[in-house]
Amino acid sequence: MSLRDALRIPATEITDEAVYRDRRRLIAALAASTALALPGCAEADPPAPPRAPITPQQARSGFRTDETLTRIEDVTSYNNFYEFGTGKADPSKARKTLRTSPWTIAVSGECAKPGVLDQTDLLKGLTPEERVYRLRCVEGWSMVIPWLGVPLAAVLKRFQPTSKAKYVAFTTLADPRQMPGLVYRSIDWPYREGLRIDEAMHPLTLLATGLYGKPLPQQNGAPLRLVVPWKYGFKSIKSIVEIRFVEKMPPTAWNDLQPDEYGFFSNVNPNVDHPRWSQKTERRIAGTASKLFAERIPTRLFNGYAEQVAGMYKGMDLRKWF
Repeated sequence: MSLRDALRIPATEITDEAVYRDRRRLIAALAASTALALPGCAEADPPAPPRAPITPQQARSGFRTDETLTRIEDVTSYNNFYEFGTGKADPSKARKTLRTSPWTIAVSGECAKPGVLDQTDLLKGLTPEERVYRLRCVEGWSMVIPWLGVPLAAVLKRFQPTSKAKYVAFTTLADPRQMPGLVYRSIDWPYREGLRIDEAMHPLTLLATGLYGKPLPQQNGAPLRLVVPWKYGFKSIKSIVEIRFVEKMPPTAWNDLQPDEYGFFSNVNPNVDHPRWSQKTERRIAGTASKLFAERIPTRLFNGYAEQVAGMYKGMDLRKWF
């Protein structure tokens, strides 16, 4: 079996492009859903006009890009999610064992209103947004993905973090009955990640519930994941079950495992190589009938979001704090 065949998913699972591109109707439907996820449509809407160019305001915000979207069949079949296998195709081919409803998230630590909430209550009253972000993997490949979700800041503020909350720590579900990859002990499960509080509160940081107009698939981090577009992809933790406000820098899975290769900040930086490969260029996943990857392109500082986020790191040695 070829690599393309191994990475291909059934056509019945792919959103019709005409349905996806009718964005106004899509977002209106999403806003009416308390779970912030669009149910499957029984009938396709009429074809929508071509995708409109982004506005100058959208360009300045970083919430949109005119770059070619990665096809949904590639977004959903080329994944790192070790809880469901170590190969790129393993997560999409794994049995759909993850139970996403009900789904609860425990919020604790340095905040005035801790609690354990169902996902619906966690996101209640928040209007979903579409964000088209670049995703850059530390391994040197990249995608462009239309996500659905809410600003993480809007969720975190509801718990009223105190002045002692300098960082936000996140934890992924770790249930061997649902996640067969947990038998591999290369990582100290559960998977953990963290952000500095200003990073977590930044307008670009998204708590994602869907992509391409559909709820997140299991392999993409259902039902709730982070998207932090100026950082390497492993910082965008999947299947979140715990959020903690903490005073000190929290331990994180890859940094614990190999601290000389995976720093806490992990901002995309073409000037700081991984010890085993260069980060100056990347392979954009732009699948065609003949090949999965397009030609290599230059990697941009902060993944092209320097205008929006560079100020948070002013005065920091980005080689030391990689």
